[in-house]
Amino acid sequence: MSRRRALITGVTGQDGWYLTELLLARDYEVVGVVRNGGEPVPPGVSTVTADLLDPPALRAAVQAAQPHELYHLAAPTFVPDSWEDPTETLAAIAGATATLLAAVRATDERTRVWVSTSSEIFGDAGESPQHERSPMRPRSPYGVAKLAAHGIVGTMRERFGLFACSGITYNHESPRRPEQFLTRKVTRGAAAIKLGRERELVLGDLDAVRDWSHAADVMRAASLALGAGEPGDYVVASGVGRPVRAFVAAAFAAVGLDWEQHVRVDPALVRGPEPVALVGDPSRARARLGWEPERSFDDLVAEMVEADLAALT
Repeated sequence: MSRRRALITGVTGQDGWYLTELLLARDYEVVGVVRNGGEPVPPGVSTVTADLLDPPALRAAVQAAQPHELYHLAAPTFVPDSWEDPTETLAAIAGATATLLAAVRATDERTRVWVSTSSEIFGDAGESPQHERSPMRPRSPYGVAKLAAHGIVGTMRERFGLFACSGITYNHESPRRPEQFLTRKVTRGAAAIKLGRERELVLGDLDAVRDWSHAADVMRAASLALGAGEPGDYVVASGVGRPVRAFVAAAFAAVGLDWEQHVRVDPALVRGPEPVALVGDPSRARARLGWEPERSFDDLVAEMVEADLAALT
């Protein structure tokens, strides 16, 4: 039998790296979509060049790869940026998803597709935790774009019988998380203070609640979804909401420090209270896919701190 081939958009991001490692360990052939060919890609990956805002290039990438599985992970990921250019955000997220699904129809309808959406589709859902049937009321252009992507997955699946899954992913982290994100700011700050590089860490709202998982666990759910008997949409989350202060405390505990001695809250960074805590209910993924997180919250934070200590030493 020929090896299964996977096409991954966003192969250079944290999710793409973990998914690539998982699939290569299963003897897949992995093709990654890159913007210009200059980005570092995971070892063992061949590449095709395309941009999310270039529909012909996306269609060509699907046709060139002829994948058995398509994992659409690429998207703008920093939510505040979506307010600066909502038009581009919608095109890059919703437009690219629609283009890829149409390309699958035109190339090989048997291709199985995973699209990473986001907990941001729920926004002011009015309930917590959220599940796949919870009200979806996004509160940012990013959330609106992800909801459109989620919707096009469902409609194309129902209309044409595509094996397409929307993965409603909550906050997921790793040592590969870019440094502009809160979690890396915290773990790098704790490491820098431990090493005497910094004196304090300045943060905003410590009471904001998040549902954190490890990126590798989330990508394992994606692979399980495309190996299932039927397509479906899945909330992928830990199911536990924790305040930011819990993440901060765990990071400083990992280096043997009391966070309260080193963290200062800047009121200018504190935004208004969120209408509902974005915490996911992963019951469907557990029941239908047999998915369970393999890494605990404390292990995740400790791994990130350890990596930042090594990088700063």
